[in-house]
This record gives sequence, structure tokens and C-alpha cells, in this order.
Amino acid sequence: MANAASGLSRKLLTRVLSVYFVLTLIVTFGQVFTEYLSAKAHIKTELQILRNTFSGSLTRALWELNNPQTSSIAEGLLQLPIIEGVQIRDENSALLAELGKTTPLPAASVLHSVLTDHDDGLFSYSFPLIYEFSGRVSHVGDVTLYSSFNIVIDRIEVGIYFLIGNAVVKTTFLVFLFLTAFRQMLSEPMAALTEQMSRFDPAHPEESRITHLTPDDNEIRQLQLSYNQVLEDFISSQKKLADARKELEYAYRQLDEQNLQLEQEVARKTANLSQIMLDLEQQKDELLKSQRKLHTEIEQRRQAEDELRQRNKELAASVSMVNQTRDQLVESERMASLGGLVPGITHDVNTPVGISITATSSLQEEFLRLRRDLADGKVTQRQMNEFIEHGEQATGLLMTNLGRAAELVASFKQISIDQANEAIRTFNLHDYLHEIMQALAPAFKQKQHSYSINCPGELTICCAPGAIAQLVTNMVTNSLTHGFEHTHAGKISIDVTRQDDQLTLVYKDNGKGLEACELTRLFEAFFTTRQTSGGSGLGTHIMYNLVTQTLGGTISASSQPGAGLTYTIGLPLIQQPTGQFQS
Repeated sequence: MANAASGLSRKLLTRVLSVYFVLTLIVTFGQVFTEYLSAKAHIKTELQILRNTFSGSLTRALWELNNPQTSSIAEGLLQLPIIEGVQIRDENSALLAELGKTTPLPAASVLHSVLTDHDDGLFSYSFPLIYEFSGRVSHVGDVTLYSSFNIVIDRIEVGIYFLIGNAVVKTTFLVFLFLTAFRQMLSEPMAALTEQMSRFDPAHPEESRITHLTPDDNEIRQLQLSYNQVLEDFISSQKKLADARKELEYAYRQLDEQNLQLEQEVARKTANLSQIMLDLEQQKDELLKSQRKLHTEIEQRRQAEDELRQRNKELAASVSMVNQTRDQLVESERMASLGGLVPGITHDVNTPVGISITATSSLQEEFLRLRRDLADGKVTQRQMNEFIEHGEQATGLLMTNLGRAAELVASFKQISIDQANEAIRTFNLHDYLHEIMQALAPAFKQKQHSYSINCPGELTICCAPGAIAQLVTNMVTNSLTHGFEHTHAGKISIDVTRQDDQLTLVYKDNGKGLEACELTRLFEAFFTTRQTSGGSGLGTHIMYNLVTQTLGGTISASSQPGAGLTYTIGLPLIQQPTGQFQS
């Protein structure tokens, strides 16, 4: 314990003195550095004073080109205690004198007074030499005076020794003071405390109390009081332990009596437990019966699940078949709209073809007549002119009607190709809408139906044209089949507007319209208002898929009974090549 107290005192003393030594060292170095800066500032001031003293004579010597006098002044300056080196240059920066320790100067002349520190411990003061004559000012050269770190140290050497000696004396006195204080206030009291604590006797704790060690109310005093209080608590605990031992002996006697009573109670409980075990055996038998019954029910449920799983497979096969049937119906519906154009196109093509055949027959007869007349030598000028005029009329009629037939065939061919091919291309929407309606025109000739197209002539769109053709064909077919069922003078309008990179197509007819309940189911697959008349209910469903999936747009419908039906379709001008038509 004594060694521990001595070690604690030594550690505390070492840490305190270490902090003090570090602080003393920092303060001493700070004072030395301050003295150095102060001495250096005084030397720079003295260099400035030397400028005022020697600048006049140096200026005149340089002005008069008196180099010996310049060198003499330089040597005189070098003899001064604070001067380590001298450099003198003329107005062209040519070096006239260089004595002592110096450093290379810049090529430019010094025009202002400059104080400069150098890496080798030197510092310099440079100033220009100005000569005034007849009110004119001339720069005749410059002077650089050098001093050094050693000169500054020489000036403050005594002060440094004094500061170091002062620090050593104070440190020595403080170490002695701390050693004395630690020994009297910590080491000796702790040694006495340790010695008294080592004489502790557990059998006689009253005699182990620590007597008064120090009159001061410090930590050692508090430790003494705390140790004595622990002894008091220990003595009190021993008394309580003796009392508890007596109570425990009494409790043991009571426990023996209770053990006897408990054995009697255990015997009685054992008899009751035997009866309970018999009852549990009976319940176990009943539970086994219930388990067998439950096992039977589980087997029946497993068979029902197997049967249900088989039914689910059959149902999935039925659903797959329904989907295939629906896809086939969708494709049939798409091709039906194309096939519906064939009779009208055939009728419109037959008319110009028939006229062309008639004109060709007439022209052939004229050729035969002309050949006979030529053979008989009966051809006159008038007959030849009539033949030529008749031939020109016939060929003109042929060109007109064959051109009309070619346009109809080309229009039908383009639309049929587009509907069969979903390739994306750029086309003029105005012209394409007219081609579609031209192909559908035969359906309007049966009754007094009419249509109008309002679309900017220069509007182009990049998408699958077959989807546009299929969309317009389905809308017109629905209007002719459903909307104009009881109307002989139906009207259809197609209005196209553009805003930024989007276009809006509004299709409107003046047919019989739809009820609200019918409008909500308009785009559902297999929904039709002509269920008993052979309608498939896929036309509007195909339209919805064309717009939302193939063309990447939106479609909505509005209608009231007797007020016609309106489709509002929003499409992008450029379709991304990802949409594919699906049912």
C-alpha cells in the first residue's frame, strides 16, 4: 500500500511538472522570439536612419561619377556593426560596389524603399538614390544594405541568457515546492492511512478504527471517515447477522412442522390424482375416436380437392379456347371490314371499265371500216377527219375511265395493304383520310348519306396507317349499320386539329345515339346493340385496342338518344414502335 501511495504521488507530481515544463518552455520561446522580432525591428529602423545619413553623399558621388568615393562610402557602411553587406548600383542597374554578405538583386531598378527577408538568414533594406538639380529629379541608382540573423542574436544574447536563467530558477524552486507539498500533504498521510488499514482484525472490528491523521478537511480526511463508517456498518451487519441466525433456527423448527403437514397433504392429493388419471384415460380413448373420425373427413376433403383441381384444369382449358375463339373473331372482324369494301369497289371499277370496253369496241369498228375503205380506195378527206375526231374522243374516254379505275384500285390496294401490315411510316393524314372515305364511298351511294373531312392539308403523322384505316372504317361501318339504321340522310364529320406534338380527331354522326347504360359498355368485347341481328360486338373493342395499344393514344365517346354519337381520339404525331394490336 505504501508503494501504491508513493506511485500515485510520483505520477501526480510527474504530470504537474510536465505541464509546467511545457508551459515554461513555450513562454520562454515566445519571449525569446518577441525579443528577436523587437531587435530586428530596431535594426531595420537603424537601416532607415542610415539611408537618411548616407543617401546624400552617395547620390552626389553617383551623380559626379566618383566611383572611388562610392567604394569608400560602401566600405565605411560595411564597418558598421549592423551591416553585413552593401550593394550599390547606378541608374542602369549596373553594380558599382558589392561588399560583405549579399544576394543577387533583380534586374529592375529599385524605385521605392523595400525591406526584404532572405532564405540564408539575411534581410535587406533597399532604397533609390534621387538627385535634385534645378527643380529636376533624376534617379541615379539604388543602394541595398544587408543585415543578418546573427546580428539580431548578438543584440539579444544577454536577454536570452536572462530569460533562460529565470526559467531555470523558477522551475527549480517550483520542483522543490511541489516535492515538499506532495510529501507532507499526500505521501505521508497516505502511508499512515495504509499502515492503519493493514492492521484490520475481522474478529475485533471495533479496535480497527483509523485515528486522526490530518487536521485539514481534505480527501484523506474524507477517506478516513468513510473507512470508519464502513467499519460501523460492518459491526452493525454482524449484529443483524446474529439476530438473523436466531430467527433462521426458529424458522427451521417451524419448517419441520410444516413438512409433516405437507406429507399428509401429499398423500391425500395422490389419491385424488389417481382418480384424475383414470378420467384422463377415458378422455384419451374418446380423443382417439375423434382423431379417426377426423382422418376420415380429411381423406374425403382431399378427394374433393383433387376433383376441384381437375375441374380447374378443365376450366383453364376452356378459358384458353375462349381466348383463341375471341382472337379469331377479332381477326375475322378486322378482315370483314376490309371485305365489306370489295362489292362497292367492284361496282365503282366496273362502271369505268364497262365504258372503256364500249369505247374500245366502237374504236375497233371504226378501224375495220377504215381498213375496208382503204382497201376499196374509197377513203375521203372528210372520212379521215371524222375517224381521227372519233378516235380522239374514244381515247380520251378510255384515258379518263381507266384512270378512274386505276385510282380506285390503287386506293383499295393501299388501304388493304395498310390494314394487313402494321408497319410504321410517315404519311399525309389529310390525303389518307380522303383515300379511306373514297374506298368507303360506294356504301354511301345506296342512300343519301354524306360525309365531310376537316383536316389541315399539310398535316403529316408517323404511325401504322393500317390502324388509322381500320379505325375510320370501323367508325363509319358502325354509323352506317347502327347509327343510320332508320335514317336515309345521315351525316358524318371528321375534324382533325393539332396542338404541339399531339392531334385530336373528332368523329361525329347524327344517328340515333346510345342510352347511358349502353354508352358505359360501348368498348366492352362482345357488347352489341344488335345481338339478334348477327352483330359480333367486337368493332368498338377493336377500335379501343387500336387507339390505346397500337397508336398509343386515348379514346372516349359521348352520346345521347337521338343526338348521334361522337368519338374523341387523341394521338401522338410520332408513334413509338412498341404498340402492337391485341384483342
